[in-house]
Amino acid sequence: MGHGNAAVYFDDGDGGDTMFGNVFVRCGEPGRGSFGTVFSHGGHDNHAENNIFIDCKRALGSAPWDEARWRDALQGGQDCFFIEKLLQEVDITKPPCTTRYPELVGYLDPPAGVPRVNHACLNLMVRCERSCLSARAPRAIMGVMTKTARIALGVPLAAGICVSAGSAPEAEIANGPIRVRLYLPDANTGFYRGTRFDWSGVIGDLEYVGHNYYPQWFQRSDPSVHDFIYDGADIVAGPCTAITGPAEEFVTNGKGLGFDQAKAGGTFIKIGVGVLRKPDDDNYDPFRLYPIKDGGRWTVSRRPDSIEFRHELADPSTGYAYEYRKTVSVAGDKPQMVLDHGLRNTGKRVIQTSVYNHNFLYLDRQAPSPDFSLTVPFRIRTSQPPASRLAKVRENHIAFSKTLTGEDRVYLDIQGFGADQKDYDIRIENRSVGAGVRITADRPLSRAALWAIRAPLSIEPFIDMNIEPGTEFTWRIKYEYYTIPKGGK
Repeated sequence: MGHGNAAVYFDDGDGGDTMFGNVFVRCGEPGRGSFGTVFSHGGHDNHAENNIFIDCKRALGSAPWDEARWRDALQGGQDCFFIEKLLQEVDITKPPCTTRYPELVGYLDPPAGVPRVNHACLNLMVRCERSCLSARAPRAIMGVMTKTARIALGVPLAAGICVSAGSAPEAEIANGPIRVRLYLPDANTGFYRGTRFDWSGVIGDLEYVGHNYYPQWFQRSDPSVHDFIYDGADIVAGPCTAITGPAEEFVTNGKGLGFDQAKAGGTFIKIGVGVLRKPDDDNYDPFRLYPIKDGGRWTVSRRPDSIEFRHELADPSTGYAYEYRKTVSVAGDKPQMVLDHGLRNTGKRVIQTSVYNHNFLYLDRQAPSPDFSLTVPFRIRTSQPPASRLAKVRENHIAFSKTLTGEDRVYLDIQGFGADQKDYDIRIENRSVGAGVRITADRPLSRAALWAIRAPLSIEPFIDMNIEPGTEFTWRIKYEYYTIPKGGK
């Protein structure tokens, strides 16, 4: 076997390449080293996306360089010709290089201790002995494909790919009346690894007196699906939509933070996800899986009745940086779940954004129907009333005219709320199962919408924030679970 070989070999610190849409069959030989079908020797910021590996002994391999070797290479050593190629033939420290490719700023003088990583996203691995590096080379994981590799062993190529709930890291909190199961953020094996929703506090299940509020509403996930599709009796979700429970997303004018200012090849921010790469000049698409250049640092602290998530992120090329904290708790003996948040701006630029909760409510797996009611404390106005055969708005109440089936869809913007937090008070009840939930917050609504299909019923309340550097914005959302008489009005 000897040293081994690769089908694609990024050599001598080569970086910034994208390998997209290839099929590898019985390629590469690890040998006695760390070779893989795709191999990175010292490089970083290479991207392997949407590739298929079949019967490959090791799909992804790496031989990363330590800090000293990188510094030597950047000063002209290691036979890399970096000085000649990057400063003499062109000068990457000056425009137009720094303006067209902002990620090159500081490339020749990187901060000490910052890991150099490559990225893998939505690659299918069929009957591969190893997805990446062997246990004999644990340090090498710092240099290869550490982001979002989806692995499926021995499944038909036409099958949908998803991370099963049993394989994803999770935790549970409880206080007696309610039990909550949460998925933990993990770039390699996490249940949700899309680039739309916040990775923290993903709730896979909440049980209260025999009722299940947030079961999984889709049957499987498929990376080829844009948002979601119907496949007979199944709902198939794309990787950015395949999430459950009260999922939160941060948007700035409907986009990622800094997306409009980023040039193709540059970076922008999705709070709770990471620094994302803007591959081209296409419009922002929330259902597109953007490459994650830097996933930041996650810290998770667990207690029996609460879990705290902390996410620290900095992007020198855009000037954005933050410390984000989210605590999910069920403290006390009441059937309540509380989401406490804090977003501190540690960067140089103002963070102007909104956050909303998608609230994928799928109460006891009941489709939206006339048994459901949604009530708010203000008279509802909307610019796009739903089709009356599906739902109707009456004063401060929304009712469904029929049980949603097939490809029925209800969407409406909700207006009429005031500038006080008291209008962030939403009740959703189902008189058939005899259960409900009340959602309140300590910040006023800035926008609201209702989205419903034949599975989840989602009320989407928005909160605006404008955070100056060095300051913090906090907000709290409370969920109160309760029962009502079955069949009652």
